[in-house]
Amino acid sequence: MKTDYQRFFPDNFTLETPRVLLRLMTPQDYEVFLPLTKDRETWKYFTKDLSDEQELKDWMQQMLSEREQGLRMPFTVIDKHTHEVCGSTSYLNFSFYDKRLEIGSTWLGPSFIGTGINRPAKFALLSFAFEVMKMERVEIKTDNLNERAKAALLKVGMIPEGIFRSHMLMHGGRRRDSIYYSIIRSEWEERKEHFFTEMI
Repeated sequence: MKTDYQRFFPDNFTLETPRVLLRLMTPQDYEVFLPLTKDRETWKYFTKDLSDEQELKDWMQQMLSEREQGLRMPFTVIDKHTHEVCGSTSYLNFSFYDKRLEIGSTWLGPSFIGTGINRPAKFALLSFAFEVMKMERVEIKTDNLNERAKAALLKVGMIPEGIFRSHMLMHGGRRRDSIYYSIIRSEWEERKEHFFTEMI
């Protein structure tokens, strides 16, 4: 009998909007990710420094291992206008009993930041979580120092909740305070209509 994870995320699973395609990350994406991950500044607020080739390889192996265990659905993000790979994002921290999940491990190559990729990707992820998986809560966390990410989360309708102090260890040795955002099921229709009007 299939688990909830297997039922929702078969090997051929994809999410898409007219702008973006999210498909399962594969080991072959390593070569495509390499040029996107070279700028160390990209990883200032990320828990791993993926500009290091071995670190990128190890990180991808972890993502794919968690996929095998049913703990994560790691996506490769593709711009459908140009057919270019842009970066990655994931569903993680599933609790099917509590009807809760997290969207995270999200990054874009520097040349794709600010090009309109993030919002349709978040719309695809949120829509599937609430409308197909019937989740009651979707959460996203980020480094409380990451003002760009915090502003981007507000632009897709995420609601700030609070700060978890000394929450995570960063690659430079800093202890990160994480700020949590969420949308709950009763808010989704209003959030969708207000923040994703052009995508409905």
